[in-house]
Amino acid sequence: MGEELRLPAELLFQEEIEQIKSIDDKPRPSSWELSPWGVEQFIMGATLRNGFAVSAKYIGNRRLIQIAIATLVTDRALLLYGLPGTAKSWVAENLAAAISGDSQLIVQGTAGTLETDLRYNWNYAKLLQEGPSEQAIVKSPLMRAMEMGKIARVEELTRIPAEVQDTLISLLSEKNIAIPDLNSSVYAQKGFNLIATANNRDKGVNEFSSALKRRFNTVILPLPNTLEEEVAIVKKRVADFGTTLELPELPDSFEEIKRVVTIFRELREAKTVDGKEKVKPTSGTLSPAEAISVVNNGIALSAHFGDGQLQAHDIASSLVGAVVKDPEKDQVIWNEYLDTIIKSRKGWSDLYRACKDQ
Repeated sequence: MGEELRLPAELLFQEEIEQIKSIDDKPRPSSWELSPWGVEQFIMGATLRNGFAVSAKYIGNRRLIQIAIATLVTDRALLLYGLPGTAKSWVAENLAAAISGDSQLIVQGTAGTLETDLRYNWNYAKLLQEGPSEQAIVKSPLMRAMEMGKIARVEELTRIPAEVQDTLISLLSEKNIAIPDLNSSVYAQKGFNLIATANNRDKGVNEFSSALKRRFNTVILPLPNTLEEEVAIVKKRVADFGTTLELPELPDSFEEIKRVVTIFRELREAKTVDGKEKVKPTSGTLSPAEAISVVNNGIALSAHFGDGQLQAHDIASSLVGAVVKDPEKDQVIWNEYLDTIIKSRKGWSDLYRACKDQ
């Protein structure tokens, strides 16, 4: 068996969870691995009283995470809402790992998601052979989460067709899944809840009904407030991915990360970071997740085809690809931005030339 490319959060951070659990003497809801306090320490990072350092999984507003955790203590489901790339899925995975010790009870929402993906399906070979029976049922992740009293996840809720989304209304209201063929139901055990993620920016978005919205407590995860906060997020996640992907650790990459993040923020906010000049925004989201991808690609180029120092030409191609989503509209905006902002910025001439050469 080969080495896994990506471990689920409960295995990746297993030691951290165990260390928090060893000192966590706060009240713990039924079936929770950690108390709400312990879950907060796991997500936001902390130095425990035994001296163990817990890494931060989310860099941002602590209160938002507290509200999300408090929601999951109640019987209301949690909806993490926001623009693409604001760490919704990452937060959802780590919340499920800390609460249930299992983040993999997940339905990935797509245009092809069916009602059976949320409820249950049948093993048709057994169904034809034996007729309807418990053994012939193929349980959905939500059904298994109900049975075990764990957290289930639905990713990209707004990508699921509206009529399929509404399947969740009865599941979240009645806390059971009816199986008419067996004249029975699966009832949710204590500890069961649902975390959904959604955004309203990408193509293919299906708005959900007000009836479904009422079943959720919505927490909006915003883009980072400051340049420094966004740089810190990108720097940390680049280091995490670098370890996982076995990319060499390059010296002096901070300045290149800062330049990528600066460009993304300026094009996203339609003004320079000092607020002195307006720029035209591009069609893309230009989120921290895309900045991480640009930098990681640059590190790979520098390590394997360069001199081991992350430089402007290493990140230029991925940077242009991330910015120019619409070849006609975005290319014009990008060229204007290069000539009016980057060209005149002190110490950025190398990046200007590298981007112009693409």
